[in-house]
Amino acid sequence: MQFEITEEFRAMMKQNNVLLEQNKKQSEQISDLINQNQKQSEQISELTAQIEVLTQKIAELTEKKNKNSNNSSKPPSSDGLKKPNKKTSLREKTNRKQGGQKGHDGHNLEITGDPDVTISVIPARCKACPNWDKCQGKACSGEKRYVVDVEIKQTITEYCSLNVTCPIDKAKLKGEFPESINGRISYGNKISSLLVALNTVGAVSTDRVKEIAGSILNLPISKATIIAMVSRFSNKVQPVLDTIKKRILKETVVNFDETGSRVNGRTGWIHCAVTSMYTLLGYSQKRGEKGMKEFGVLPFYKGIIQHDCWASYWKYDVEHAVCCAHLLRELNGILENYPEQEWAKHFKILLVNMKKTKEVSILNGETHANTHYIEMYDKQYAEILKSAYEKNPLPEEKTPGKRGRKKKGKIRVLIERLDKYKGAVCFFSKTSKLRLITIKLNVIYE
Repeated sequence: MQFEITEEFRAMMKQNNVLLEQNKKQSEQISDLINQNQKQSEQISELTAQIEVLTQKIAELTEKKNKNSNNSSKPPSSDGLKKPNKKTSLREKTNRKQGGQKGHDGHNLEITGDPDVTISVIPARCKACPNWDKCQGKACSGEKRYVVDVEIKQTITEYCSLNVTCPIDKAKLKGEFPESINGRISYGNKISSLLVALNTVGAVSTDRVKEIAGSILNLPISKATIIAMVSRFSNKVQPVLDTIKKRILKETVVNFDETGSRVNGRTGWIHCAVTSMYTLLGYSQKRGEKGMKEFGVLPFYKGIIQHDCWASYWKYDVEHAVCCAHLLRELNGILENYPEQEWAKHFKILLVNMKKTKEVSILNGETHANTHYIEMYDKQYAEILKSAYEKNPLPEEKTPGKRGRKKKGKIRVLIERLDKYKGAVCFFSKTSKLRLITIKLNVIYE
């Protein structure tokens, strides 16, 4: 049976082929659009990741810029002319006026001896009066005021060695000079003490000490001589430092810290061991365990150490107490840069309340806070950390082009530290041996 292909059928077939061709082109266009969309999605993901990285970087730089001695562990000397915000001070606001309080023992300048010079002050009207010679003998002493000043005067002491012939054995004898006089001309102990104090206690550079000696004291002293003076004094005080170290090792509680210092153009570290009675400082080029060993206190100490939670301290098998003053400054920094982190405000309030409770307990004759309060604060501690963890979850996604997870961030690290070392953070509330705000251990050495 044969079918006749009509013109109408041919037209339908032709139209169908056109539609198939159009459908093919549209499929190719759709495929291209899908590929373009996929590429754009990948670009968006990369740009989003870059934005997150840059946003984090901006936050870190802003946080670094806003750091000062009230919201971080930076020393006050690093604040420069920009004064920290007083609202973040660790001092609690009171209703007392500024200055010395009523009943406070003042430390005023006192006259310790008889005046070296007495000057009479006559009335202005009497200065040109022709009768002053007659009135002068009848004048009575009235109000007295004193001026205390220092006279800078150079003195020269000559030591003369006497030569003697002994009448017994005819030996030629010669007087021996004191040990400190080892040259034809030497600097005296007063000058040496002043210049060493300027260079060490005053943290004045040897260049400036040399300028001061030349301009004020008229002494052409060299830098090498100043350094030799400091070295000589250092050797003299070594026995005292050994005694201080022995006494610190016998203390129940010792505060430890370290701060950066520039020495001979290089950054080193001043290590500190401080009690209520003694302060010992030592220099090392290392901050961590190696520097602590060179300092020579921690390896031999067996009591309670209070510190800023620096990782190297936890390597020592002693009782640990975290310095809450450092924590309060860190919390201040978080609140300044990330106001939405409300848990930090609650944690600050918790620490201050624990401090007040402990102080009241000690006034009542107890050695530590009541068990009821300890349990209550323990519960609040856990609740605050729970909200902190919820506010700062661990980052899950990886940074494009980098291995491993994203950084936790300083806030998350602090939360984990508060969780891990809870016992050391709260140690002060369970013993009368520690205070919340301890001696500030930022040592200024420039």
